Amino acid sequence: MGLLEDIAYLTTTVEAGSFASASRRLGVTASAVSRRVAALEDELGARLLARTTRTLRLTDDGRAFYEQARRILEQLDDARGALARAKQKPTGLLRVECAVALSRAILAPHLAAFLARYPELEVQLIARDDLVDLVAESADVALRIGPLRPANLIARKLGDGEIIVVGAPAYLKRRGTPRAPADLARHAALGYARAGRSDPWRFAAEHGATEIAVNGPFRTNDLEAMRAVVLAGRGLVSVFDFLVADDLVAGRLVRVLAHVPGERWPIHALYPPNRHLLPKVRVFLDFVAPLVRRYTAGTAA
Repeated sequence: MGLLEDIAYLTTTVEAGSFASASRRLGVTASAVSRRVAALEDELGARLLARTTRTLRLTDDGRAFYEQARRILEQLDDARGALARAKQKPTGLLRVECAVALSRAILAPHLAAFLARYPELEVQLIARDDLVDLVAESADVALRIGPLRPANLIARKLGDGEIIVVGAPAYLKRRGTPRAPADLARHAALGYARAGRSDPWRFAAEHGATEIAVNGPFRTNDLEAMRAVVLAGRGLVSVFDFLVADDLVAGRLVRVLAHVPGERWPIHALYPPNRHLLPKVRVFLDFVAPLVRRYTAGTAA
C-alpha cells in the first residue's frame, strides 16, 4: 500500500493547496507530507510539483499524473464500498417484477427456500408481462424474457429459453410422433392465443425460419390450462422449455422434433443502477441465476 499512500498524499496536497493544509487533513506533519510526495517523485522519476517558498503548483507531468491518480483512488473507494455493501446482511423489502411464465415455472416453486435462507428479507413479487418503469414502481429487480429495450438499467443475462414441442406419451402412442415440422399438419396442435388468434409455431432452419400454422382443437393464453390439456393427451404444444422441464424429467411429457432447433429467447435480470450490489439484490440474483440455468438446460428436478 506504500505507493497508493504516496499517491493519496499527493492528491491531498494538490486539493489542499499546500503541505501545511494537507498535513492537517491527514493528521501528520507538513514535513512528513513533503517527504512522501518527494518519495513518489523519486519512484516515478519525474517532478510532479513545482515548489516555491509560498506556493505549490503541478508541473505538466504532475497534472497528467494527478488526473489519472485521482480517478484511480475514486475507483478504489468505490470498490471498497461495494465490497462492504456485499458483506452486509440482506434485510428489508425486496420488490421483484417478473414475467408470468418465469414466475410460475421457475421462481414461485423455490421462493419458500429463498425466504427460509434469508429470514430478515420480505419479498413482494409482481407477476406480469407488461413492461413497467422499474424506477417509478420502486422495483429492485425484474426478470424478463425477450430482447431488451434501451433503458437506463443494468442487465444481467441469466440464460436462454428455447421454444420446444412436447406431447404426452399417450398422445404420441395414439397419433404417432412427427418427424419433421410439416408432419404437424396431421396433429392436434394446441395454440397460444394472442388477440384472439393462435401464434404460429416457428422453427430455426438452415436456410431460414420455418413457420407452421396452428389448427388444433384448443387455444388459450393461460399457460396452466395449456399444460393441463397437453398432459391429458389432447395434443401437442409449443412452449418454453422451462415451463415443462419438470414434466420432461418425470416422463409426463416427451419432446418431439428435438433435432429441429426452436426459437431462443434471452432471459435477463434488470435492475436500476442505484440497486447495484445492494445485498438483497445480490443474494436474489445469486439464487435465481442457477435456477434459470437448470430449468433451461432441461435438468430441473
